Amino acid sequence: MVQVSRRTGIPGSTLARLLARLTDADAPESKQAFADRLSQWVGWTDAISLSAALNSVSLPAPPSSGPAPSHIEDVQAERVKSAQTAAIAEDMRSASNDAAAAFSAYRRRYLARQQAMVASIGPLRGRLRETLATRSPAMARLAAVDAVMEQVLGAQEHRLLATVPGLLEKHFKRLREAETPDDRAFGKDMHSVLLAELDIRFQPVEALLEALRTGSPDRP
Repeated sequence: MVQVSRRTGIPGSTLARLLARLTDADAPESKQAFADRLSQWVGWTDAISLSAALNSVSLPAPPSSGPAPSHIEDVQAERVKSAQTAAIAEDMRSASNDAAAAFSAYRRRYLARQQAMVASIGPLRGRLRETLATRSPAMARLAAVDAVMEQVLGAQEHRLLATVPGLLEKHFKRLREAETPDDRAFGKDMHSVLLAELDIRFQPVEALLEALRTGSPDRP
């Protein structure tokens, strides 16, 4: 098996660090502040929408007698994430049965998993926003902001995550060109990358869940 570089101190998410190690790539830490980096992704029309969501003042108050908060949202989110995790594991088991497959087969599997994540996580995020919007005007504003951020950052997220199969292909070729190639190693690495991408895609969901757990009525 090719020994990939085990750099330390690589910044960013688990996904970014994992890809950097697998592709033996440097990933220098950005010297820009987070707000400055974010501004490069937000156009002026997006900024107007975001400002409107942040400054909403005419949102309806929550009903005086509504259902008590429950853990149903946590259960729904856990069900979605567990299903995706299980599907990734099953897909990788199937791939291991054909360890000598060309990368095109792995690419199809990876793209299918990405599409499945989008199809399940997007609707879940929307349902969580709907629930959040009934809790209080402050929580409704937060839901509105999340809706705008999903629209604004969704295209950028799609563009960046679409590059992952290409990075994996480089790692695949290095493993195949090794003196003693380990055909099963790539499947394990791809499994780790898919789980890391699932975590990335689930971060907004986890933030909404946390808001539902800790949200309190507006203060005067």
